[in-house]
Amino acid sequence: MTIWFYLFLITLGLSMFLFFKVVLIKNEVKNIGKSLSIILKSDTNNLITISSNDKELKRLVNLLNNSLKELRKLELEYKNGSGELKSSITNISHDLRTPLTVIRGYLDLIDNDGLSERQIKYLKIINIKVKDLTTLTEQLFDFSKSIDVQNELKKDKICINNILENTIVSFYSLLKEYNITPKVEICNEKVIRLLNENMLKRIFENIISNAIKYSEKDISVKMYKNGTIEFSNKTNKLDQVSLEKMFNRYYTVRNAKKSNGIGLSIAKQLVDLCEGSIEAKYKNSILTIKVKF
Repeated sequence: MTIWFYLFLITLGLSMFLFFKVVLIKNEVKNIGKSLSIILKSDTNNLITISSNDKELKRLVNLLNNSLKELRKLELEYKNGSGELKSSITNISHDLRTPLTVIRGYLDLIDNDGLSERQIKYLKIINIKVKDLTTLTEQLFDFSKSIDVQNELKKDKICINNILENTIVSFYSLLKEYNITPKVEICNEKVIRLLNENMLKRIFENIISNAIKYSEKDISVKMYKNGTIEFSNKTNKLDQVSLEKMFNRYYTVRNAKKSNGIGLSIAKQLVDLCEGSIEAKYKNSILTIKVKF
């Protein structure tokens, strides 16, 4: 009887020890998870620490800390690379602007009188290509600025309706040049959001520019009271592959009126920064870019 009693006490003691051991390990694992979450969300060089002497837990923490150090190293390399990329693109944009301005100035000075019909035709082609290159240069400059999307931006309560209307009006001359009469339907209800006004303008400008680039003389803009804006146009220049790469940097759809693929990539970056959503759909030869804030 005594032996069984002692065995019972030993078993009970071991059970209680193991129970408290499991509880302590469980609490330490929870603390490790909380510490990891805080470190990943904040800009800090802190590492995970524990009070337990458990060898396996210490081994786990060492592995996590080594991974955090490697992650910080990669993050630093990425930031340095992004900074160098931005600087290079900005310098290239500035270097291109000056000769392009000079070229356009001389083109404006050329008198068409006395030129043959073929020479006038070639001159128009040169003008178009210089304008395209100027647009690409400006978008390269915009792209270099968009790399700094992590920077804190001033946001205010703004009426999306007004910004959209004003942006469409600013494209009047270009739409007229391409013989496009847009169909615009904007809800009467004022849609107010906390956004950066200049950023919202840039989003709309890039999407409308893209619509003009692919449009076959028709553009539709619809805005709903829930903050959704749809930009649609008919085009036969797209396929599923092009649609999936629509927001990729530098991707260009062949045979488009203009040959650059930066605008929509910048638009997507800015929409993401505004905590909105953007998507592209292509059905029955109709391309629709849908944005929601």
